[in-house]
Amino acid sequence: MDKRSISPASPLSEAEDALPSRLPPTPPLQEYDCEQVLRCSSTPAPSASSRHPRPYPLPPAPRDHHVLPQDLQTPDSHVPRDPRLIRLTGVHPFNVEAPLTDLFDEGFLTTKDLHYVRNHGAVPRVEDRDVPDWPLTVEGLVARPFTLSLRELARAGGGFEQVTYPVTLVCAGNRRKEQNVVRKTKGFSWGAAGLSTSLWTGVPLRQLLARAGPLARRGARYVCFEGADRLPNGAYATSVKLAWAMDPERGMLVAHKMNGEPLPPDHGRPLRVVIPGQIGGRSVKWLRRIVVTAEPSDSWYHIYDNRVLPTTITPEASADMPDAWKDERYAIYDLNVNSAVCYPAHDERVPLSGGSYALRGYAYAGGGRRVTRVEVTLDRGKTWALADVSYPEDLYRLAAEDEELYGGRIDVAGREACFCWCFWSLEVPLARLRRARDVMVRAMDESLALQPREMYWSVLGMMNNPWYRVAIHQEDDGSLRFEHPTQPALMPGGWMERVKKAGGDPTDGFWGERPADEDPAGAKEAAARRSEPAKEIGMVDDKVARQITADELRKHSGETEPWFVVNGQVYDGTRFLQGHPGGAASIINSAGQDVSDEFLAIHSENAKAMMPSYHVGTLSGPLASEDSSAGPDLSDPSGPFFHPKAWRRALLARKLPVSRDSTVFTFALPGGAQQPLGLPVGQHVMIRLIDPATREAIIRAYTPISSDGDPVDAEGRKDGTLRILVKAYPRGRMTRALASLPLGHPVEFRGPLGRFEYLGSARCKVGERTRAVRRLVMVCGGSGVTPVYAVLRSVAREWRKPADAAPSAREPPAGQEAGMQAPPSCLLLDGNRSEEDILLRAELDEMEQAGGERCRVVHTLSRPSERWEGLRGRMDRAFLEREVGAPPPERDALVLVCGPEGMERTVKEAFLAMGWLEEDLLFF
Repeated sequence: MDKRSISPASPLSEAEDALPSRLPPTPPLQEYDCEQVLRCSSTPAPSASSRHPRPYPLPPAPRDHHVLPQDLQTPDSHVPRDPRLIRLTGVHPFNVEAPLTDLFDEGFLTTKDLHYVRNHGAVPRVEDRDVPDWPLTVEGLVARPFTLSLRELARAGGGFEQVTYPVTLVCAGNRRKEQNVVRKTKGFSWGAAGLSTSLWTGVPLRQLLARAGPLARRGARYVCFEGADRLPNGAYATSVKLAWAMDPERGMLVAHKMNGEPLPPDHGRPLRVVIPGQIGGRSVKWLRRIVVTAEPSDSWYHIYDNRVLPTTITPEASADMPDAWKDERYAIYDLNVNSAVCYPAHDERVPLSGGSYALRGYAYAGGGRRVTRVEVTLDRGKTWALADVSYPEDLYRLAAEDEELYGGRIDVAGREACFCWCFWSLEVPLARLRRARDVMVRAMDESLALQPREMYWSVLGMMNNPWYRVAIHQEDDGSLRFEHPTQPALMPGGWMERVKKAGGDPTDGFWGERPADEDPAGAKEAAARRSEPAKEIGMVDDKVARQITADELRKHSGETEPWFVVNGQVYDGTRFLQGHPGGAASIINSAGQDVSDEFLAIHSENAKAMMPSYHVGTLSGPLASEDSSAGPDLSDPSGPFFHPKAWRRALLARKLPVSRDSTVFTFALPGGAQQPLGLPVGQHVMIRLIDPATREAIIRAYTPISSDGDPVDAEGRKDGTLRILVKAYPRGRMTRALASLPLGHPVEFRGPLGRFEYLGSARCKVGERTRAVRRLVMVCGGSGVTPVYAVLRSVAREWRKPADAAPSAREPPAGQEAGMQAPPSCLLLDGNRSEEDILLRAELDEMEQAGGERCRVVHTLSRPSERWEGLRGRMDRAFLEREVGAPPPERDALVLVCGPEGMERTVKEAFLAMGWLEEDLLFF
């Protein structure tokens, strides 16, 4: 059979229910009159001026767009966009798909308006004047590395052939929402519209590589691509095999036009690579470098994104399996075969008065393979009917050999590979639909790869391609209502959600809806195959049905009766103000706000299990966010940087390693040298980054080592920075992300938070209680030194004050007992493994000297070297009894503790055994 045709479909067995085997050509197959198309399109005219009808489609007319209001306060404030696009990851970064029916209705070619977008961060801003000089470097294992500008690359007669052809790009996460409903993956929820087709114009990649001359004798095997976007884990980069890049059948392209226009910002302006037949993640945007290498890319995004790990690996276990992530056997390149139903649309109602209904949808395959059949079943796979399949891509093969389109030769006729989606359709009698419970579709490609019946769930939820099922419901008005599996993003709807909420299992072999005539033995067999659903901790009280408006929530945004929102549910934190480990301020600062990211990122399963007792209702409408994370801090720069109810941005300015695994990160404040931090002594802040792979928030607490009391220069100015000491952990998501941040990248901060505050003059505030202390005992380990360092530094500054600057013993401050105004004495016990692990050692030594007899700093090492002359061993009970002892009779001492969980537990047990009270122990 000729690979550009398809056999007539086979009818179903019953004559009255027969499904016709062939339909008239669908609109994408019609001939396109060049003049007619151009009259209704703003697309530039093709270079050929012939007046005969062109055999191939031209793109629909794009719309005029402006920057949307929600983008104005983001780094993408320069990018116009179509408001119809569905945002999958909140406002920013921009990850979107079109409504499925809108995408299908545009036809074979997708305008820039509805083309899906996958951005990991901000869209690089490239001014018009800089576009011609945009540089592209080809380097690595090549004989002749070179750099050329976009002007040189795209110039007619400049030495590179310009070609134009259609390519369907597909995100590897297409249809991921279905996997997320079954069990949450580490990826956000794409629907079935994570694909689009456009005409791309540019230079064949193989020509650029041929000019550079890859060095095969040195093992050149891969081609790496690097973009200009700067992300939490470095530049976006990935790679493909060199042999593929040199194969004309693979059609890899360095493109500078999309549908005849310069690339839009969201699609790589001004230069990108287009890799046909492979997942969209390989088509790097904002292309800067092409590097020929012996090994695959070592980019974080190549290793930890776009992989299908074995289904036995859980999201939790995957964090401890770096070798699995780096295993190239699990990397995704070629697309798998897939299909979906576009009509009937989700929730479409069809009256039974007509005679038949035309089912329609799309299909695609990968690696240049053609989709050779699409099959539809109305009886859950017992029988199948062949649908008609149309291939609009083939119409470009009819162009003249030297014909050009948008300045590039139409490079399709000379190759067999298929790089585009195709359309299927099948006319079905309504009487047959009425008796069916669902419609399901599957596709096969020319390698005989067939869509599977069952889902292959994996950690990242990529390459989801089981049969696409649309459920059929008979409504009371006599119509049929159709229900797709899911809706994208957080949009509710779909039979999968309905089945799961009803206690069913969408993967039980019967899509959670067991046939009425199924025998008991079959039921048991299906139950045996049923996968164990992931444990989900309920955070709502099912008996609470109250609807709470945004106005009502706003009335509870103060210190009394603070309400907050998590996942659309409203909680009253009043009863937990005194018991919250982070202090009442943590709840008060969340009052009146949606704190879903913060809560879910830092709270344990036990904390989540407590939430139903605080549940008061469901938020009934949108909440106007006060979160400033979407854009730059526009507040008065003379005001404090930290704000307890808003995320504030500062730019990473420096990274200074201070030990083998610890780094001081310095951030430039938006208000510069004159902006105070607004951080009480002993309190901490939250740092937020967005995981570029999962789009989930990474939030951790840190105590800055800079303060408002830091020294000033000769002109009385501070340096306008914030410094954070971070100890890196091999499995730490935040520490890995921070370590890979490029300089100049924004990071979000929120605070201050914490139950403890050193007020000065020997006064401390713990929760809502203020107490006077003569002695502070500080016990820390590793990076836990930072909060006690902040307290010790503040006390040391009081020691250094001239005597006449200190409060008089005869005139104590209001509310302070006589004799308690002098700074307290301090004992700091610091436990580490080796001498190299001691952090802030020079600073601690300086404070010890400033305090004299009032301050003692003790270091003990569990794994010291032979040259270590200090204390050896762990901070166990014997150590603490020797160094600290029993509490003073006056009960005027306070113990501050921060370190690993095991150390804190040992310290607590030891101090309680020595007669200290729990109220004398403060754990940061």
